[in-house]
Amino acid sequence: MTKPEISLEFFPPKNIEGTFRLWDSVQVLAPLGPRFVSVTYGAGGTTRDLTRDVVATIHKHSGLRTAAHLTCVDATKEETLQVARDFAKVGVSDIVALRGDPPKGSTGFEPHPQGFANSVELIEALAEEGNFTIRVGAYPDVHPEAASGQADIDWLKRKLDAGATEALTQFFFEADTFFRFRDACAKAGIDQYVTPGILPIENWKGARRFAEGCGTKIPTWVIEAFETAERDGRTDLLATALCTELCDELIEGGVERLHFYTLNRPELTRDVCFALGVTPEVKLEHVA
Repeated sequence: MTKPEISLEFFPPKNIEGTFRLWDSVQVLAPLGPRFVSVTYGAGGTTRDLTRDVVATIHKHSGLRTAAHLTCVDATKEETLQVARDFAKVGVSDIVALRGDPPKGSTGFEPHPQGFANSVELIEALAEEGNFTIRVGAYPDVHPEAASGQADIDWLKRKLDAGATEALTQFFFEADTFFRFRDACAKAGIDQYVTPGILPIENWKGARRFAEGCGTKIPTWVIEAFETAERDGRTDLLATALCTELCDELIEGGVERLHFYTLNRPELTRDVCFALGVTPEVKLEHVA
């Protein structure tokens, strides 16, 4: 089996405990030699400043190539681009450009009157800045707001044509879901790399709620397997086995890169990577 290249996603902490968990996660996973790590925004851009600080800290103290999520939510064009420029000033030139989720309680995305109307506008502006490697999101299952799967593909092509160099997909449960999506991308003339997003399931109830919220289809057999595992107290064993099997199937199908959504809980991601032959390469120094 070919050893894949990996990348990792973290989210900003909400409190002191979360700060320690984040850094512990970086400590555990950095030795695996990820090609980059990314840090998310909260819904509605609620963690914009915190994301900036976390990205700068990880970049400075870990030596890892670090990507910052950047969204269009609740900010003017100039404010958004200034955040990107601030990242560049501290040596962070990788951006995951997203429209972003609306604030909690909102009925849908509403552009700021002086802001970017959508992710394509944001990507075009970042590309004009000329300082950034831009990645974007993609949806193997139909996005809840999309008219169809083809509409998702068309929109992805627009984002990539606007200046992005890679797409990171939403998570999914079956390899065939990704393969069908990859084939549809190729048919549409997309030649940039589409990297599958992998969610190791640390908490089944949370993962199921997340999947239902973002339109990810949950096969009946997955639901039944976790219900049985919960009764038997074997959810961790099942999660590791299913995630490893999914990654194996993707690699057998020609996938060379995997993007892991760690949820700042590194153990399952680490165990899956070990099973795939991705083993420690470097030692991360503790921050004094």
